[in-house]
Amino acid sequence: MTTIAGYGSGVAAGTGERWGPTDSWNFTSFVLGMLLEAYIFGMAAIATGWVPMPTSLRSLLLAWAPIWLIIGIAVAGPLSDRIGRKTTFYLTMTLYGIGAVGLVFSGTYWLILVFLALMLFAAGGEMNTIMTASHEVMPTKHRSKTMMLEINGINLGGLILAAVSLLSAERGVPFQRGMIAATFLVVLLVLFFARTRTPESIRWLRSRGLGARAEAEIQRFYGADEYRARDAAAAAATAAARAAGGARAVPLWLRLFATTATAFAGTAGFGLMTYVLGPAHFPKLTAAILLAATLTGFISGFFAFWADRWSRKQLLLVGYGGAFLVTLVIALATHAWAASAGLFFLLLVVLNVFVNVGYLTEDTLKGEVWETKRRGTYTAVVRFVSIGLYIATIYITQSYSLTGFAFFSLVVWGIGLAGAIAWMVGGVETGRGVSLEVASGQATG
Repeated sequence: MTTIAGYGSGVAAGTGERWGPTDSWNFTSFVLGMLLEAYIFGMAAIATGWVPMPTSLRSLLLAWAPIWLIIGIAVAGPLSDRIGRKTTFYLTMTLYGIGAVGLVFSGTYWLILVFLALMLFAAGGEMNTIMTASHEVMPTKHRSKTMMLEINGINLGGLILAAVSLLSAERGVPFQRGMIAATFLVVLLVLFFARTRTPESIRWLRSRGLGARAEAEIQRFYGADEYRARDAAAAAATAAARAAGGARAVPLWLRLFATTATAFAGTAGFGLMTYVLGPAHFPKLTAAILLAATLTGFISGFFAFWADRWSRKQLLLVGYGGAFLVTLVIALATHAWAASAGLFFLLLVVLNVFVNVGYLTEDTLKGEVWETKRRGTYTAVVRFVSIGLYIATIYITQSYSLTGFAFFSLVVWGIGLAGAIAWMVGGVETGRGVSLEVASGQATG
């Protein structure tokens, strides 16, 4: 039996832990949930072309997405810790449906704001709960891989939105708006079907002292023997990490700093170049920029198939270090790429390869380093602060020149790089197949 770095996926694999039908339904529902979150988030940028508006209202519409996203996050994080992951999912899906139907009939700026707010509120809660639940329900030896592939659903969601927007644009605004909403509803129906075949998080039930209900969920969705193998896999990976010195407590302040700094840079760095740059400086290229960024992210995101073998700490450093260096080139060569669409999109593609490595890694990290009882809440805190700061950057940069915009983006990536370095130096390894108990520090209790 071969292990990686002395512990991890090899240990877990040796216990007979298997991938079953319930895991496939969980994975499908999480991918679709991430897809819809990104699809909704990107709608605000597309909607800037639906009705005439001054710069101030355009900025409000662009900020509308993260504003309502963080409100949903703030509510759903503690709520999912209180009432459960699955119950929260049903609430977000209900709001999705109401918002999508309303959007079809939204022909004014203010109606667009209202129904986008409803959908974005649900999207914030949806994504936060996925980031909380996935670590808890996926098999130990697949935990990193599945989480990153689920997050890659965000890239797929943006890609689908860009494609639908481009293909429907020539038929007029009402048709485009209707097609965007109709596509969303189709995916939502598939998501609802998948969710009816998924369990509540067993880890959450046990943390709340609901042992009888946990056993009922195990019998219905897994079978007692299979779930014993999962418990054994987690215990074996935890024991191996302890023996190798890989299980230790990381101070709360360091966990908060590293996850918030990288989350802010991942959100703002990507958001400024993907959602804000087009409407602010290249209005005719908004959908094309979204398509290029999300397609690059989606393709490069398949590195996640090897995520259970690789170091989370190293991936974080590569992603943020690379994004910082490419943004430095972009900032220094603004006049060159502003005059050449080919050079601009080449730099955008290279940047988004590194952005995506960092983004998938930090989105995985910020959901796994907290104890189960408070995982939803702390994940929400990090996301609320980081996305809230991104909202500020939209307004800060609205009057910047192209060069000023690029250098501001460089500062953003510098903050993310500082967070990645801090985690490399003081954080614990959460990749390479370690158990959730090791990643969260619960193994030291």
